[in-house]
Amino acid sequence: MLRMLLHWALSALAIWIVSRVVPGFYVSGPAAALIAAVVIGFVNATLGLFLKIVTFPLTILTLGLFWFVINAVMIELASAFVPGFHIASFASAFWGGVVLTLVNILLKWLVMPRRERG
Repeated sequence: MLRMLLHWALSALAIWIVSRVVPGFYVSGPAAALIAAVVIGFVNATLGLFLKIVTFPLTILTLGLFWFVINAVMIELASAFVPGFHIASFASAFWGGVVLTLVNILLKWLVMPRRERG
């Protein structure tokens, strides 16, 4: 349970950092970042998973680059449901998704405890 809360907080922090770095990626405050983290996670786990499976041949053709487009669509969709979280354009969603992925990886590498390898 604690690990899941830490994951949620780190995702919200990553969204806030991206809003400070990527033009057109707006978060009004910490509550909006926390809600956006939940909604983005939910959208990616449901609709995002379905879209990644359906577009798998196109993803193979583009050597995985099409997944960035799907992530941008998922971020734009999440911004439609979260008050205080706004994406100005598809380009902002695209670059926000790229930066969000990198920031999430970095934060989790720095903060999350490592699991022992068996």
